[in-house]
Formats: sequence, structure tokens, C-alpha cells
Amino acid sequence: MTTRTRAHRPRHVARQPIWTPDGRLLGHEYLYRTAQGLPAGVDRWEPARQDLATRDVLAALYDDGPPAGTALVFVNVTRTFLVGGLPLPAPDTRLVLEVVETVDADAAVLDGLAALRAAGYRIALDDWTGTPAQLAMLPLADYVKVDCRDLHRLGPRGLHRARSGGARLVAERVSGPDLVDVCRLLRFDLLQGNALGMPALCA
Repeated sequence: MTTRTRAHRPRHVARQPIWTPDGRLLGHEYLYRTAQGLPAGVDRWEPARQDLATRDVLAALYDDGPPAGTALVFVNVTRTFLVGGLPLPAPDTRLVLEVVETVDADAAVLDGLAALRAAGYRIALDDWTGTPAQLAMLPLADYVKVDCRDLHRLGPRGLHRARSGGARLVAERVSGPDLVDVCRLLRFDLLQGNALGMPALCA
């Protein structure tokens, strides 16, 4: 894709930091934004539009080569990318493919996840609630992300199940100092949320 073509397809991407509990930066989640820099509500879009949002975020990050630095790159991906319907960037061990919660764990998805992981990509499961689909994908996950709003409902048993495949547990939507303390007590491996850094538009 030429520079001229890219110039006619503006992309608006924000990133939010992901930290270890002791305050070391591990990576960023990259998020699709409107032209005004606001959340776009992509999770409420139909699948074909979600595909376009994922494509644009990946293109903004990788069209000119991998992002600089060593931080991990978390990007929400749809089923289409997992089964080879749309191309991903060349394998990058820093790229974490964050499987959105609407993806069903059919045979094509499970085969795709296994192949992508073998190729060097990392896999995260977003918005863990322990659905049958998420449980089927759990053995292929490097990270499991838990929305802090679900902590009470999940309870210790739900968190134990999320850890059972050996994935690192990421607390997301950590919205205040009290939740930071709670997530540390619950032994989350990584923390993400506005209390630790608001999403900021990429330059």
C-alpha cells in the first residue's frame, strides 16, 4: 500500500498502558477511535465493520514495519483474522491477538489459534467470564483479561479457572486506587485501566 493510499484512509488509534503490579510497563492495548478521538463502540458493530476496525488498527501499527521498542502490542481481533479470512502482519512475538468475547470456538477458530500461536503470535482472551467458548480456547491462551466489573460475580473459583491453563491474568478496567489494591491482593499478573493510565491518541 502506498503512502498516498494511506493518506486517504486516516486511522485513529489510541493506546492504553498495561503494567506489572510493581509498576513496570509491559505493553499497550491499541484501540480504534473515532475521528474526534472518542471511543467508537466497536463491540456493538456488526462483524464486517469490526473486521474493518481491526484491519485499520493493525495497518496503523504495522504498515511501515513493526512498532519501535520492546513493549507488547495488544490488539482486538475478530474471527475473520483468526481463520485466515483477512491477513495479519508478519509474525511478531510482541503482537498479542486479543480474541473478542463474541468469537465462537468452532473447529476453524481452534485450528487457527493453534497455528497462529505456533507461528509466534501470542493469544489473549478478552472479557473472561468462563463461557464454553472461552474454556475451549483457554489452553491456547497466553493471557486472560478480566473486567474488574466481573470480579464479584466470578469470585475466587472463576479466577482460578481462568488461571488453570497457565495463562497470565490481566485485570482491565482498573478504575481507581482501591481496585489497584484489590487486584494486587488477588495476584493479577498485569493491570490495565484508567487509574493507571488513560487511553491516549497515538501520534
